[in-house]
Amino acid sequence: MRETAFPLPEGLPVPVDDGAAAHLVGMAVPPVRLRSTHGRMVDLASLAAPRTVIYAYPMTGVPGKALPEGWDMIPGARGCTPQSCGFRDHHAELAAFGAELFGLSTQSTDYQREMSERLHLPFEVLSDAEFELADALRLPTFTVEGMRLLKRQTLILRDRHIEHVFYPVFPPNESAAHVLGWLAAHPLST
Repeated sequence: MRETAFPLPEGLPVPVDDGAAAHLVGMAVPPVRLRSTHGRMVDLASLAAPRTVIYAYPMTGVPGKALPEGWDMIPGARGCTPQSCGFRDHHAELAAFGAELFGLSTQSTDYQREMSERLHLPFEVLSDAEFELADALRLPTFTVEGMRLLKRQTLILRDRHIEHVFYPVFPPNESAAHVLGWLAAHPLST
């Protein structure tokens, strides 16, 4: 596995499976349109790729700006940048499995665009700032400093349905490798 320039601090609390994503497998993808960092609206129910990987994360930090108080002590909160870099580094391998890749958070598209450009992400990041997808699917969320954020989870979509869910995701910097392993073990039928 490739190392990223953003290692995780030691001693982060490990998130536990609270069952908040147990209902997702088999659900139809709702006809929600989300703005992407490429300036377009993406209709999740109309994606054409054989599979789509959507990794949802709480929020990325901004250089020089402090994260919420106690961020590192919230299980599963820390690691959005290393996770994004992992997906960046494995983007070509995911595409070789026929998977289209998107990041997803509740930050604004402008906020996400800064991160996407800074990290040189070759894929789009989607903004669910209005919680349209989160509420339609009842995605796991948490609140910190008055902000409602997505818990870290990865959805694999196939034929407009959720085929598999990784939840909780830990450590986040190994998320892309875990997804690649799952895709290799579950090939698309020819």
